[in-house]
Amino acid sequence: MIKKYTCQNGVRIVLENIPTVRSVAIGVWIGTGSRKEDETNNGVSHFLEHMFFKGTKTRNAREIAESFDSIGGQVNAFTSKEYTCYYAKVLDAHAPMALEVLADMFFNSTFEEKELQKEKNVVYEEIKMYDDTPDDIVHDLLSQAIYEKHPLGYPILGTEKTLATFNGDTLREYMFDYYTPENVVISIAGNIDETFISEAEKYFGNYEAGKRKQELTIPTFHANNIARKKETEQAHLCLGFNGLPVGHKDMYSLISLNNILGGSMSSRLFQDVREQKGLAYSIFSYHSAFQDSGIVTIYGGTGANQLDELYETIQTSLATLKREGIMEKELYNSKEQLKGSLMLSLESTNSRMSRNGKNELLLSKHRSLDEIVEQIDRVSKDDVNNMAHQIFTNKFSVSLISPDGILPKTLQ
Repeated sequence: MIKKYTCQNGVRIVLENIPTVRSVAIGVWIGTGSRKEDETNNGVSHFLEHMFFKGTKTRNAREIAESFDSIGGQVNAFTSKEYTCYYAKVLDAHAPMALEVLADMFFNSTFEEKELQKEKNVVYEEIKMYDDTPDDIVHDLLSQAIYEKHPLGYPILGTEKTLATFNGDTLREYMFDYYTPENVVISIAGNIDETFISEAEKYFGNYEAGKRKQELTIPTFHANNIARKKETEQAHLCLGFNGLPVGHKDMYSLISLNNILGGSMSSRLFQDVREQKGLAYSIFSYHSAFQDSGIVTIYGGTGANQLDELYETIQTSLATLKREGIMEKELYNSKEQLKGSLMLSLESTNSRMSRNGKNELLLSKHRSLDEIVEQIDRVSKDDVNNMAHQIFTNKFSVSLISPDGILPKTLQ
């Protein structure tokens, strides 16, 4: 059972008691990421996440790390395009301490100049490391192709140019504008009862922050091709199609379709590209959902001399899918895979904390396991076939990183 409580300042707390475990996961979720940035401060959400670990008024960076290491706990954070999360996982007896340290990082980080400069160097190296990973960065290029100048097309890490301009005031102003109470969710899952809600409220229930109006600009899907020349052993190819936003009524039809297309080893793309033709080691598809848009992505990596054949094979697979539709067995397997993944994820306190935090932050509602399974079971062959026509008949974007930077011939 999920308990939800809204503090008087607007901070939301969601708690799920799981008495069969001995751990507790606590996440501080903030509804801001690279989407809330502009060309001058791109990367500030991610850099702020880093700086939360670099010292508070009462703890330095080492002491923050030792707070969790000394009790066998874990602490980490991540930034996405639409939200940021700071989280910890500890034994149930140490939950109050974990919450206190997370609150200390949230409210009392000092952003000292010396630490800022050191962490900028760390993020510079992270950007370089990412740039040296073409099978990652090709996905960022796809976002740029699809969303162009819209913030959803920005890289989450930012750039060396924008990073160089950040200082303590930059971070404090960004927090004031976007780390507002109504934009924060505290998600707790594990062997902890609902009295712990009052503990979370003690730290997060009374603060005030800025009230910047957070209107989102709805992005336009663009059909563009971006190719980058880079010394690589493979050509890395992405195709991006217009998908569905978070919470869309047809989401499970699309997820079922994605499983059948490229979500597993038995998927059509895996069988057609890897098993039948041996063109790629890595071939898959996935769906990214945002508040008002989404992208269905197909990725494949192959030798540059096989790029045309890889592209043609993907297009043939899509054409066959639209022309012939799916088989009943494929739909059954896809739905069982969905339900299995859901059930297995519920065995982890981290997964439950993440699921509840995202649901509250993005949808403000929580569906029971039975409700989700019922929605999955309702998906029909016609639903999936109609979705395939809806997604794969429309325009699409392409991104490529390869030794020669030359797009497949049919796209030139």
